[in-house]
Parts: sequence; C-alpha cells; structure tokens
Amino acid sequence: MKLRKITAMTMLVSFVLLVVTSIILYIVPHGRVAYWSDWRLWGLSKTQWGNLHINLGFLFLLAGFLHIYYNWNPILAYMKNRARELKIFTPSFSLALVLAIVVSIGTLAEIPPMSTIIDFGESIKDAAAEKYGEPPYGHAELSSLKMFARKTDLDLDKARRLLDEAGVRYTSDQETIAEIARNNDLTPKQVYAIIQPAEIHRQGTVFPDDPPSGFGRRTLADICAEYDLPLAEVRRALKTKGIGTDPAKTVKQLAEESGQSPMTLFEIIHGVATGT
Repeated sequence: MKLRKITAMTMLVSFVLLVVTSIILYIVPHGRVAYWSDWRLWGLSKTQWGNLHINLGFLFLLAGFLHIYYNWNPILAYMKNRARELKIFTPSFSLALVLAIVVSIGTLAEIPPMSTIIDFGESIKDAAAEKYGEPPYGHAELSSLKMFARKTDLDLDKARRLLDEAGVRYTSDQETIAEIARNNDLTPKQVYAIIQPAEIHRQGTVFPDDPPSGFGRRTLADICAEYDLPLAEVRRALKTKGIGTDPAKTVKQLAEESGQSPMTLFEIIHGVATGT
C-alpha cells in the first residue's frame, strides 16, 4: 500500500470521528454536572470523550501535514492566477480567509447565526443540568467525606451511619465522594442522596460565600426567597450599579443585558446579604 493512500484514508477516518466527538462534546453536560452524575454516552465519560477528541485531532493534523506534503504541487496550482504566477491571495483563498474571519468575529461579538449555535448548545447543557441535577458546589465529588459533610452542613457521624446502613463501603473520612461512588458502583449524586438526611437544619439559610451551582440560571426572585433577602433592597443595590432588576429574569440574563458577569451580580447580592 502506498503511503499517500494511507494518509488520505487516515485523514478521512479521523475527520469523520472528529465530527462525531465534536457533536458529542457540543451536547455533553457541563463538567460539574457530568462528573456529579457520572454522565456517560456509549460507556464513555466526558473526560474520555474529550481525550479521544484531542488525540484524534492530533492524528488528523499529522495526516493533514502529510497530505499537504504529497499534494504540494496541486496546492501551488490553486494559488496561481491565470498568468500562472504564484499569488497567495487568489479569489478562492481570499474568500476562504474572509469566511474564516467573519465566523471568528461573529463568534467573539456574539452575532447570529454564530451566537445562535453557541446558545443552542448552552440550552442543551442547561436542560441536562435540570435532568441530572447540580452538585451542591463545584467539583463536590472531589471532596473528602469529611470536607463534603462540612461544606454541605451534614452531621458527619449520622452520614457515616447512613452509609453503613445502605451497605456502602468506604475506608475513612478522607476518601472522596467520587472514590466512594466508584468503589460501590454508584454516582456521586447517589452517594449524596444516601447521606443527605444527615443535614443539620438551622434556622434560616445563610447566603454562601461562593456562587452555588446553577446560580446563573436562577431568577432574582427565587434567590431572594430562598435566602430570605429583601428583594427591594437587592433591586436597589443592582440598580445603583446600572444592572437590570426584573425579578423574573435569571442572574445570567440580567448580567448579559447589563454587560456584566454573573459573578458581579453575586458579589452585589452577597453585599446585601452580609451588610458589607
């Protein structure tokens, strides 16, 4: 077999597989959701799909360079004008360059239809978050049982008893939620469901020091209701910063409309909650 043919077939196969992995990574849930629910497609996790995509990309690049090498003369012919003079900015090359620039600028400036593609992907990921559930905080599955209990306000002794009663094996409080889940054929979300009854019920809900998972998708009214915050005061604080105050809109929507980040809104609301 000729190396030229092998190169062409490698480019074709790796390109097709790259398209498949690109589509899967386009619809895969956000990392915090995928790892919390142990999301898998065809038996592969988000990390495995990502690793597969990266290595297939390198294979495609290698085959692409070899393809350019074996087809250098035809490529040069494409870059010549009618007088057979070498010219980089031929009509074909210029059009290809303009298309690439338009897509790049449109993506960065969030102009349709480029922004529509991004927004559609985000809507799929948001739907997945609703379906599979959010962790109590980012990468909670990597916390030890002891740290997880502290951060989620659980009685550690009661959590241990609940795990024992459910027949869940673990070696110590330093074992992570992800390790406990993996060793018992469970997801981190299922482990949390077992120990969640150990939650310590305190009077009132304290506003967190860091944005909880899914904060950007919650409406201003829902946030104020959960943490018993004065909606009027929160709206007043946002308004002084030039941020919209519609209580029916999500934090993400209010942030985008005012050209701010959701983190900015969180800090303002945090200031109201803590009086700082």
